[in-house]
Amino acid sequence: MHLDIDSKIIGYFAFSSPTEVICDGDACVISGSEQDMRNYIKSALPESLKKTTIKKTRFGEVISAPYAFDELSYNRFYPLANRIGFNLKEEDFSDDTETGRHFVIIRPLRDRQF
Repeated sequence: MHLDIDSKIIGYFAFSSPTEVICDGDACVISGSEQDMRNYIKSALPESLKKTTIKKTRFGEVISAPYAFDELSYNRFYPLANRIGFNLKEEDFSDDTETGRHFVIIRPLRDRQF
């Protein structure tokens, strides 16, 4: 991996145990701020809010599995991902979904050496 970008903070993720990560479908949610994550949990999974830990996540941690990025975290992620072989573009976040949340799900590149 490119050590110069591995440690760049992309956003925040949340978990209630090592095997219970806050996800949207099969992709772990990455929010741009800790408050955005709290707001997401409060609206989508209110029973999880009290027992959830929120931590910063770095670029090197989010390229090996599917992740669901909000606008701020995606805008931090995609330029770095393109440096290592992804072909991502700017995303239009103005079109809200019926839930009011818009995530871009990125899946890892398979069979690729970084």
